[in-house]
Amino acid sequence: MGAFRRPARHPLRGVPRMTNPWIASLAALFLWWFSTGAILWRVQWADRQGPGAHLRSVIYGAPLLFGGAAGLHLSFAEATTPGTYIAFLSALALWGWIELAFLSGIVTGPNHSPCPPFAPLWERFWRATGTIAWHEAALIAALVLIALAASEAANTTGLWTFAILFFARLSAKLNLFFGVPRIHTEFLPTPLAHLASHFRHARMNWVFPLSVSALTFAAAFWMERAWSATTDAALTGNVLLAALTVLALLEHWFMVLPLPDQKLWRWMLPASSPALAATTTGAHAPDATLTVRK
Repeated sequence: MGAFRRPARHPLRGVPRMTNPWIASLAALFLWWFSTGAILWRVQWADRQGPGAHLRSVIYGAPLLFGGAAGLHLSFAEATTPGTYIAFLSALALWGWIELAFLSGIVTGPNHSPCPPFAPLWERFWRATGTIAWHEAALIAALVLIALAASEAANTTGLWTFAILFFARLSAKLNLFFGVPRIHTEFLPTPLAHLASHFRHARMNWVFPLSVSALTFAAAFWMERAWSATTDAALTGNVLLAALTVLALLEHWFMVLPLPDQKLWRWMLPASSPALAATTTGAHAPDATLTVRK
């Protein structure tokens, strides 16, 4: 009598708890919300503490940098469900530290002056680029290093997580530059108060349809990969990437739809300083820090 063989199951049916797509999606949602709130809370808290507090925040947050880099390195050889979660968390930790350094005004760019009103497009672009140059260089360097390290990796979830965050953030920045109806500067910290002058209010711009179309296609791609996954690790990784892409798409729609997204984080943040509040009167809220619409 031949050995009993369990019938093949569809990857979305009866999966264990850690590989359940709903659990993975909820995990991505919680990490998106919590990491955004934690970084914004720390930046707002440092704003109230006086000079030097922002630098201390970046130094105290160094475990995110080193822990994220170490976790990514370890996850490359772990094509397992736990390895997939480690890769996802590690990429978020590394991204979060770089964003913390930016929001704290430590890694920004050579330009610290507001953009003059009615500046021509080329001047606005030049000044805006100068405002974030070092930060963008840090993100590009991190993405390139992760890609090189993951070139022969069995688990590339960390690489794709960082790549989604990078390109979604770049898309959001372009939309803010060319103009969107809702610009959220309410929680910009004091070191970056001048950043709001580089944004533009407009009903719509030519980049937005391209952005949401690309993100929608990417989300569908990851969902299809999850549906056709043949291993638990592949299923979990693709669901996490799909959820993160959908959240990035949602953040883009927050730029144009009159939704009270500020309530997601406002309740957990300290009150803004009077000086900062005076520079952001009439603004709304931050977008998520993982794509940073600042």
